[in-house]
Amino acid sequence: MKLIDQIVGYSDELTAIRRDLHQHPEIGFHETRTAAIVAEKLRAFGVDEVVTGVGATGVVGVINGNGAGRTIGLRADMDALPMDEETNLPYRSRTPGMFHGCGHDGHTTMLLGAARYLAETRNFSGKVHLIFQPAEEGLGGAPAMIADGLFERFPCDEIYALHNWPDEDIGWVGMRPGVAMAASNKFEIVVTGRGSHGAMPQKSVDPIIAATAMVQAFQTIVSRNIDPNQASVVSVTQFHAGSADNVIPETAVLRGTIRSFDDGVHARIIERMRAIVAGIAAAHEAVATISVPEGYVAVVNSPEQTAVAAAVAAGVVGEALTHADCLPQTGSEDFSFMLQKVPGAYFWLGQSKGAGLHNSKYVFNDAVIPVGATLLARLAEERAT
Repeated sequence: MKLIDQIVGYSDELTAIRRDLHQHPEIGFHETRTAAIVAEKLRAFGVDEVVTGVGATGVVGVINGNGAGRTIGLRADMDALPMDEETNLPYRSRTPGMFHGCGHDGHTTMLLGAARYLAETRNFSGKVHLIFQPAEEGLGGAPAMIADGLFERFPCDEIYALHNWPDEDIGWVGMRPGVAMAASNKFEIVVTGRGSHGAMPQKSVDPIIAATAMVQAFQTIVSRNIDPNQASVVSVTQFHAGSADNVIPETAVLRGTIRSFDDGVHARIIERMRAIVAGIAAAHEAVATISVPEGYVAVVNSPEQTAVAAAVAAGVVGEALTHADCLPQTGSEDFSFMLQKVPGAYFWLGQSKGAGLHNSKYVFNDAVIPVGATLLARLAEERAT
């Protein structure tokens, strides 16, 4: 791999920053300590302008080149997940119920490494906007920054972002033009029946039975209502009901996610879910409501910028490790909203195989920091011209 020597030289310091962030995780829109560290480091690195509070806790840094040229946006997410860590690392999370289980601490650190190098060398003629985003994990930090005037205040001609990928070895880089990651929506269903003593079920309208039937029926949507060539996922991830062993409760609550790559498929899934909820509730003499709030749109990479990212990756990690037409992923990412405003590309960076993202035993590999930082820096140098 052809890593940037200066960035490799920062490795120990960058690792220390990453592990400090890891020990002090903050969930979406509460990244105050993280944002303060990012702003402090950017100023220390000589970044020309540092603006905080963009979209609540977002930070944007501006590095001016040595002439006129494109303005390139580089984005990293900063938030942690609301979950416990089970790694026993010496630098594991010190905050119960919060954990950088998706590696956003690593993404933030990679962009800081690229920022330091770019501010020191300025081997480009345009401008680089360093975008440190809050609240990627389902809370809409990207739309919040956009609504706060991100691209009016810091216009970009192109924008790029990456995500670590624990399914592949270190240095592997994957991407695809067009739809790369799924659109997603959360849903919540509240089933209301009539509670009773567990010994007298005939006096009840059991919401657990009705909700269980809904969970089972949802699994037929993808298998029987959607074209097999149109990948999609319906996952019920929460089922809450009851508080005592001998009481049939009055309500049951289901929550989960819907994911697809096509707007029409997405609408069809939601339509079928509403029909199933209404029909099963009526069949069980219960009442049910379903809420599907606005979610994340699909990640759609621009062909030109994806080709640029692939060429840059090939120059850094080599052609053998660069995969420019990967299968789309059913995970979601709110960088998609930035890609609706600005052409760009989102790509995945292997960081060694291990426990997956959002797993309590996930471990970020610090050895990948200079790889990611080099990729981001080279993209800026290649395109801010």
